[in-house]
Amino acid sequence: MTDLFTPFYQQIASNRLAHWLQTLPAQLAHWQKDALHGDFHRWQKVLAQLPETSVSQIELSDTIRFGLADAIDEGQRKRIEYLLRQLMPWRKGPFNIHGIQIDTEWRSDWKWHRLQPHIQSLKHRFVLDVGCGSGYHLWRMREAEADFVVGIDPSQLFYSQFEAIKHFNPDPKVHLLPIGCDDLPELQAFDTVFSMGVLYHRRSPLEFLQQLKMQLRPGGELVLETLVVEGDEHTVLVPGERYAKMRNVWFIPSCAALCHWLKRLGFKNPRVVDCSHTSVQEQRATAWMENESLIDFLDPNDHSKTIEGYPAPLRAVIVAER
Repeated sequence: MTDLFTPFYQQIASNRLAHWLQTLPAQLAHWQKDALHGDFHRWQKVLAQLPETSVSQIELSDTIRFGLADAIDEGQRKRIEYLLRQLMPWRKGPFNIHGIQIDTEWRSDWKWHRLQPHIQSLKHRFVLDVGCGSGYHLWRMREAEADFVVGIDPSQLFYSQFEAIKHFNPDPKVHLLPIGCDDLPELQAFDTVFSMGVLYHRRSPLEFLQQLKMQLRPGGELVLETLVVEGDEHTVLVPGERYAKMRNVWFIPSCAALCHWLKRLGFKNPRVVDCSHTSVQEQRATAWMENESLIDFLDPNDHSKTIEGYPAPLRAVIVAER
């Protein structure tokens, strides 16, 4: 297999991330050689079949739009839609490719609107998004004039979905790497680090927060979005085998507890800028994500509770500085 990441290496060789080259190529070479499962090769074939098109429209807004509908004929439209559907389920978006609307499970634009007014300007910044999914928010960060945007997520499907979207707008300043936070060295190079929807999946949440801190330059900003529960700084929910049918949920702190954790780790001025219940309009099944979604995870008789009886999903955005 050819090295998928050579263009990224060439770019960072001449910017402030050059020291990442000491570890990253070996990690990704191992990933390409040993870590791939069978579906990835099928998804790569899908990517190889995406046609080259004329993309005169690039719109980085609530719906990420690349290409006009009338720039392709009906045969191309059907082919592109067929190929994009081979990468289902699509969870984060929405996207629109040449008039093909990818109606994703999450209305990720809602989350962006909740946090964007409260963060420092991304203009001219180097930005890292840890657990970026298929990369919807990477494009919103680029819309905000970030100079260089890197997302990491170990999911091979999310990587493939990102590459399918980027096929229609090969912006050299937006990248997704299929690695996890544990694979990051202490880069101390990013102006802003985002982590959205990851903390509660980590068995060691304080270690994870420390890893995020070590990616920031001194004075850089952390933007953390996660599940929380109501309570004081001593309140942390440790659910049983499942929370909202998810197996891998470990710690759900209160906002006060989370700010306390951040202070203990040396973050400055941690503050809650938004706290909102997730609605069944924001997360739902669609024709592009046909599995169960939020409505199936809630108590059918009381939407203030999960099906297991825990408080229903409440999500907070916390901002802090290194």
